Amino acid sequence: MKETDIAVVLVSGGMDSAVACGIAEKKYNLAMLHINYDQKTKEKELKAFHSLADFYKAEKKLVVDFEYFKKIGDTSLINKDLKIPDGLSKGGIPSTYVPFRNAQFLSVAISWAEVIGSPAVFLGATEEDAAGYPDCRKEFYDIFNKLVDVGTKKDTIIEIITPLISMKKKDIVKLGLELGVPFEYTWSCYKNNDRACGTCDSCLRRIRAFKEARVEDRIAYEFQT
Repeated sequence: MKETDIAVVLVSGGMDSAVACGIAEKKYNLAMLHINYDQKTKEKELKAFHSLADFYKAEKKLVVDFEYFKKIGDTSLINKDLKIPDGLSKGGIPSTYVPFRNAQFLSVAISWAEVIGSPAVFLGATEEDAAGYPDCRKEFYDIFNKLVDVGTKKDTIIEIITPLISMKKKDIVKLGLELGVPFEYTWSCYKNNDRACGTCDSCLRRIRAFKEARVEDRIAYEFQT
């Protein structure tokens, strides 16, 4: 039985954010938020967002454009002159890192949550990605929750919830299947808007997760070992 409350869910269109939707919708009605930041796969990610919003019968939808990330630069996820590397990232900050992106996404989510009276903001961040992305660490979200507490109205209570933060990708796949998450609607590739490349870090992590979970990934890849 759902509560009457509504939860904001940050939805990239990827597998992790889809599972976050599956978790949140067991307790809340959903207000789904998607942010375009001129990433190379923005068309496919936006399509995935709308497919997921339809699947979960989102009570509210909001799409926000962050064009200024292109002007800030310094990320291969946006800059067409920078090539997205193949292979799994191995230490250090990868070129696909978008400086302080998640803090800005959360700021929009918290603002919207305060306006619509939502007590919770869900997102599918995992620490498995944190070796390369500093804003994917549990510590980051713990601190941001404190910022929300002091930066909103006195009677506002909003909690940032990261239910997948300590989970391995294969276990996220298994949980998603238990929850009936439509993984075929999701998109993880950093490079392509049509057929997933199968060679970028995000594709490789997804492929490995489905193989380790011993289930079929129902999206098509250009290359897959």
